[in-house]
Order: sequence, then structure tokens, then C-alpha cells
Amino acid sequence: MAEVAATNRALSGVTAYVPGITAFRQYDRRWLGRDVLGGLVLTALLVPQGMAYAELAGLPAVTGLYTSILCLIGYAIFGPSRVLVLGPDSSLGPMIAATILPLLVADGDPARAVVLASMLSLIVGAILVLAGLGHLGLVADLLSRATQIGYMNGLALTIIVGQLPKLFGFSTDADGLIAETRAFVEGLLAGSTITAALVTGIVALALILVLPRWLPRIPAVLVAVVVTTVAAAVTDLAAKGVALVGVLPQGLPSLEIPTVPLSDIGPLALGAMGIALVALTDTVSTSSAFASKSGQEVRADQEMVGIGAASLAAGLFQGFPVSTSGSRTAVAYQVGARSQLAGVVGAAAIAVMLLFLPGLLQDLPQPTLAAVVIAAALSLADLPATRRLWHQRRSEWLVAATAFAGVALLGVLPGIAIAVALSVANVFRRVWWSYRARLGRVEGVEGYHDVTRDPQAAELDGLVLLRFDGPLFFANARSFRETVRALALEQPTWLCLTAEPVTDIDPTAADMLVDLANELDGLGVRLVFAELKDPVRLRLKRYGLGDSLDDSRFFPTIDAAVRAYQAVHPDATWHVPSRKSRPPREDL
Repeated sequence: MAEVAATNRALSGVTAYVPGITAFRQYDRRWLGRDVLGGLVLTALLVPQGMAYAELAGLPAVTGLYTSILCLIGYAIFGPSRVLVLGPDSSLGPMIAATILPLLVADGDPARAVVLASMLSLIVGAILVLAGLGHLGLVADLLSRATQIGYMNGLALTIIVGQLPKLFGFSTDADGLIAETRAFVEGLLAGSTITAALVTGIVALALILVLPRWLPRIPAVLVAVVVTTVAAAVTDLAAKGVALVGVLPQGLPSLEIPTVPLSDIGPLALGAMGIALVALTDTVSTSSAFASKSGQEVRADQEMVGIGAASLAAGLFQGFPVSTSGSRTAVAYQVGARSQLAGVVGAAAIAVMLLFLPGLLQDLPQPTLAAVVIAAALSLADLPATRRLWHQRRSEWLVAATAFAGVALLGVLPGIAIAVALSVANVFRRVWWSYRARLGRVEGVEGYHDVTRDPQAAELDGLVLLRFDGPLFFANARSFRETVRALALEQPTWLCLTAEPVTDIDPTAADMLVDLANELDGLGVRLVFAELKDPVRLRLKRYGLGDSLDDSRFFPTIDAAVRAYQAVHPDATWHVPSRKSRPPREDL
């Protein structure tokens, strides 16, 4: 019995990190039909999107299919979600290209590009797996919603501009939004447009964007691919100058461990960190959206392991980094897929195509792939959310606008660095400039209220109640001290910090409080505290400040502090001081 229990414990420990084992053991056979159908429907999306996003990343189209096969299998084994669908992603494509293209030699050898992308995928996978095992899933919170909106808007614009030449039937060598825009306009003015290519691309784009409104259950991408591929074969679009995909290499990818010069590891690692962050953020947000529908809980740490395993698997078989696709996940959910078996079926279907039907999509026009990418880019942009930020909170809109400008003007990788820095700086700014309010009592309303927001609030003679909304630490200690000094100029008898919102006091701020209390004592003003949390007060005692800030300065509630003051000053009365009417400060 002991040996069985030990075996069960060991198996339980393994399944915690390999959810696929549990999913296999608990699989309900009644799900099989829906999972197979879901996998086949997914294949119709995975093939064209995988090829399109591979080219977006600057890689041969077939690598998108290799990546799709391996990442679906990898996530089915290590991923915790039953419904998420991973694969090549439009948001990662530009980041992959921005990382590997500068490392290519002048001729842009596709084989070397694949090796660099595979090594990048391995580094991304390693980062995510190690971070997941280290319980660092919270790093997904480094990108705020406002930052994500701005970053995605900039990314959408960059992708669309980059794909326009392909949609119009020609190509450019420009890099960067401004340069690509200029090159595209120059191409148009030079008459480089191929009319047949443009018509094909516009038809495909119209089908992808319009068809879901009429027939939402039919994969619009599949319809666009079938229609334009048949049209290319029937009308011989190749003879009219339209570029086609051509016959794909037959067979499955082989196991190849990529090797790159040591000098390339640094740039690849920098790009990998940004890619890992975006992939994790996208996956956690998508997982959260679908978890509520499927009755699951989001396991951010295991999601990191799952995405990392998918990228590792892809990197070992000539693939590139992957992320979650909200659109493909939505399709799988709509057709009733119940488990990751749907993804495995999709991977198997792609493998069958590569083994036995490599020429199936040889007549697929390149402008159609451009249309697939442009449609995906349009789904990345969220202009209504940007407008809401403007009306809800201007500072958040400014963060989004700055992230947008960073991506659009400086490039994808600098843009993600700016986005992360903005998110972190915005958090620090809110803590640094914590809101502070002078409190008073409003007739007929319980409690104490911000006198700025209610000018009719009454104050007690000689008592100032100051609320500080945030932790006290080294960065805001000086500004807090100046606020208190300014209030002390009114020569109150007591100045009470209503400290319930103060979540922490670091040693620098604690020393400031001691110095401030002594300074105010010299001015005849007593500094006291109300509602300071027990953990924060105990921290002050551990700092050795119990003598300087003795128990007589602390009160459990504001009412207790007010009663104590009135006991010492029984003649003090409540009155409404004259105040200039002004709107409350906008909470930036």
C-alpha cells in the first residue's frame, strides 16, 4: 500500500506539470466527434494563416506549417487549457522578423533565417518554461491594458503598411513604417501595381471581412483561400504576373538542433524576452476570456510552461515562436471542440497534407496571404477602446498613444520595450503621486470626506485630518513631508494622518515621520495617526521607532482620534471654513 501511495504521489507531481496526462486519463469518448470536427475546421485556418504569418516573420511559408504541427502537440501535452489553440501569430511575426533580419547576411539566406528563428524559438521556450516553473506568471501583468491597446494599434498599422505592396503585387526592400510607406507610395507612382494581384487580394480581403457577418459559422479564411486558389488555376494568374505559393516541400520536418554564432545569442535573447512577454500576455488574456465559458481556472504559471513547451517543440523542428490565437480558439469553441485533441487532429491533418498533398495549395496567390495578414492586423487594432481611454482617463490614453508611437516610429522591438517601461513607470507614478485629501464632516452623511470634493464639509477647530492614499516610501517621502509642512503653517494643534490607505512604510519614510513629528512638536503641532494597519505599525516597531512614535500617537479609528482631541480641547467646534470653489483634482 505504501508503494502504491508513493507511486500515486509521484504521478500526481508529474501530472501537475504535464496536464496532458490527466486530460488523456479523464477524456470522455463522447467528445471525440466534436474534437475531430473541430480539428478539421481548425486545419482550414491553420494552413493559410500559418503560411501567411511565416512570411510575415520573414521565413519560408512551409515553416508556418511545421510550427503549427509541433506547437499544437507540445501544448496538448503541457498546456493547462482545454480550448486554447496555439500557432503562428500575427502579433509575433513582426517581432520575429525584427529580431532575425538584422542578423542575416546581405543575401538574406532563407536557410539561415530558419536556423535563427528556430534558435529564437528555443530561447523563448526556455524563458517561458523556467519562468513558469519559477512561478513568475504574474509578469504577464507588466503590460497594462492601455499599453496593450497602444502597442497593438501600432503593430496593426505597421503590419498593414508592410503587407500593402504584396497586396498590390510588388515588393519593396524598405524597413520601418515611414520607409515602408514611402516605398509603397513610390511603387504606386512608378506603376508597379499588378492589377490581377490587386483584384485577387481585394476579393480575398472582402471575403474575410464581410462573410462572417452573413455566415459566421463558415470559416471566411477558408472560403477566401478556396475561391482565389481556384480562380488562379482557372484564369492562369501566374501568367499575369501574380505570385503564387507554389509546391511545398514534401514530408515532415526533421529534428534539427539549430546552431548560431555566439555573437548572435545576445540579440536573439533580447528579442526573445519581448516575444515571451507578448505571447504570455496574449495567452493569459485569451485564456481568461475562454476559461469563464468552459468552467476552468486560469493557471498563469502552467500557461507559461505550456507556451514554452510549444515553442521548444517548434524550435527543434525548424519552427519559430508561437502564441495563442483568439480567432482560432473562438472557432474551435464555436464548433464544439472539448479538448486539446482538436489541436492534435489539426496537426495530424497538416502532416497528412505535407506527406501526400504538398501541391494542394500551389496555386494559392500571395496577395491572398497578404489579405489574411491584413485582416488579422485589423483585428489587433482597437480604436473604440482608444476612444474610451480618452473619455475615461487622459493619462491612460497618453500611455496608449506613446506605446503606439513607439511601435510605429521606432520599430516593433523598441516599441515593446517602451510599452513595458511605460507600464512600469505608470505604476510607479501612481504610487509616487499618491492622492492626498484633507477631510471634513458633512452634515447628514456618515464618515469623513474630501473637502475638495465637498466644500461644505466642516472641520474641527485646531484639527487637520489628512488622508494619504498609498504606501509611504523613499520616492514620495519628501513630497509627503512638504504637504504636511504646508498644512502646519495653518498652526493647527493636531495634525492627524488618517492612514488606513497606507499599505506600507519603508525605513526611509519611517525616519522621515520621526523627524517630521519632532519638527512639528517644536512648532506646537502634534502629529498623530488613525487607522494605521497593524502590520504597518508592527513594521515601525521593528524599525526601532517605538520610543519616537509612541502608542499615544496612534488611534484605531478617526472617530477615536477626534474624541481624544475634543477631550483635550473641549471648546473646539465644527465649522465650515471659507474655501475657494474649485473642481476636484482629476485622478491621473
